[in-house]
Amino acid sequence: MEGGVPEADISAFRECLSLSWKNPYVLRLAFSAGIGGLLFGYDTEAIVSTTIARAIIGASVGGWINDRFGRKKGIVVADALFFIGSVIMAAASSPVVLIVGRVFVGIGVGMASMASPLYISEASPTRVRGALVSLNSFLVTGGQFLSYLINLAFTKTPGTWRWMLGVAAIPALIQVLLMFTLPESPRWLYRKGREEEAQEILKKIYPAEEVEGEIQALKESIDMEIKETESSEKVGMIKLLRTKAVRRALYAGTGLLIFQQFVGINTVMYYSPTIVQLAGFASNRTALLLSLITSGLNAFGSILSIYFIDKTGRKKLALISLFGVVFSLAMLTVAFRESEMHSPMVSSIETSQFNNTCPDYNAAVNPGKWSCMTCLKASPSCGFCAADDKLLPGACLISNDVTKKLCGSDHRAWYTRGCPSKYGWAALTGLALYIIFFSPGMGTVPWVVNSEIYPLRYRGVCGGIASTAVWISNLIVSESFLSLTEAIGTAWTFMLFGIVSIVAIFFVIVYVPETKGVPMEEVEKMLEQRSLQFKFWQKRYSGSEKQ
Repeated sequence: MEGGVPEADISAFRECLSLSWKNPYVLRLAFSAGIGGLLFGYDTEAIVSTTIARAIIGASVGGWINDRFGRKKGIVVADALFFIGSVIMAAASSPVVLIVGRVFVGIGVGMASMASPLYISEASPTRVRGALVSLNSFLVTGGQFLSYLINLAFTKTPGTWRWMLGVAAIPALIQVLLMFTLPESPRWLYRKGREEEAQEILKKIYPAEEVEGEIQALKESIDMEIKETESSEKVGMIKLLRTKAVRRALYAGTGLLIFQQFVGINTVMYYSPTIVQLAGFASNRTALLLSLITSGLNAFGSILSIYFIDKTGRKKLALISLFGVVFSLAMLTVAFRESEMHSPMVSSIETSQFNNTCPDYNAAVNPGKWSCMTCLKASPSCGFCAADDKLLPGACLISNDVTKKLCGSDHRAWYTRGCPSKYGWAALTGLALYIIFFSPGMGTVPWVVNSEIYPLRYRGVCGGIASTAVWISNLIVSESFLSLTEAIGTAWTFMLFGIVSIVAIFFVIVYVPETKGVPMEEVEKMLEQRSLQFKFWQKRYSGSEKQ
């Protein structure tokens, strides 16, 4: 069954662009709802793990709101939380108030991650649904890019963090206003018995000659779903795992999302300014500028995925992506290891020119063997003031604003996380390659597969399990990255991600089916009949294939 269907249409992206001219209403609908993805990307990039912890709650609550009150209302509620949280954080006068704002934004992030793609999917023409849902992924990466751009713009502005956190209130307000001009999801309306409203919306979305067919298909789908819901016993975890198709779908879908996080992508994106500094670039502004480039590459990759996801296939695209990720992480491991082993030495003469020598350096038994890396690892209170030639011996000093200013007054660079290195550009190249390989494949494939692979009657439950798994995985990785770099070093941390990526390759080969071009009603049958296939490039054929 794998691959045993006619080649999927590869022109969805082009047709999506054509649709924007023929029926701009649909594209306006997708873009308006996709602003939630923009906010999702911006706010997770701006606040990191403190927001993600609350997003787990938002995702679970959001699912109930979407089903009970509608997708549109779910998006509006998420926007309200974004707006309130952003204003609170921008005006925060204490850490406690800042945390309150983060709680609001975190729950909004969790809700938006579910509500926006669901609304787009249910209110899009069938033939371009994949491309329009992928638009949400592009806006997520666009939000991350915007986060870096705004932070870069305000690096020399007093109260930078207030601007950075408060500006998210603007698109949230814009989306609320836009959503009031858009309809509810026709699928949700039809299920709630509001058939006339649903039909009027479908007439705006589909060409006249297709409307009746879509209405009939929607009616049959909803009737079947309701019938299965009424006839099925209460869904529990044991029942899910006993059902072969559901069990295999959960292995593939949830596993892909977990590996998506544990190969390190969100760590790379969240902490890319820090990684750039670890590569030896001391200036905060330079670090943000280079991080802006990597974020732009991530957004560009999400555009490429719209085309390649149907041309190459989900499984093969994920494998190509993972092989590239392994290569990139190997490059990062070597670059950072070489930087750690060949960092500039600490000069007692250079250090003595300042009156604030690092206490750990003064207390060292053999300070003559100290390098920049030794200085930085000795204590968080130590920093390295490089010589005019950054690769020559410098000074190990107390890390504070006064010392940083003294070091900068001599036009010397001040380092607190990384050291000057001739391998810095190699690390940046590895970082860029990582993004280029990851974004079109593992950045998109897990979400696409999860939207296709679950049987209809269990889709909500399985989607909730997968969403919870991805947020928990995201939290674990983002919380542990800096601790790992301090405990085992940056090089070995990237090597650890590389090992996980190798495991992910075998996981995809063994557990993930190819769903490209497989009709939704046949996915469950495919999972029931599927056996492990190690020669993933070979197609399987079944009686359902068109000859």
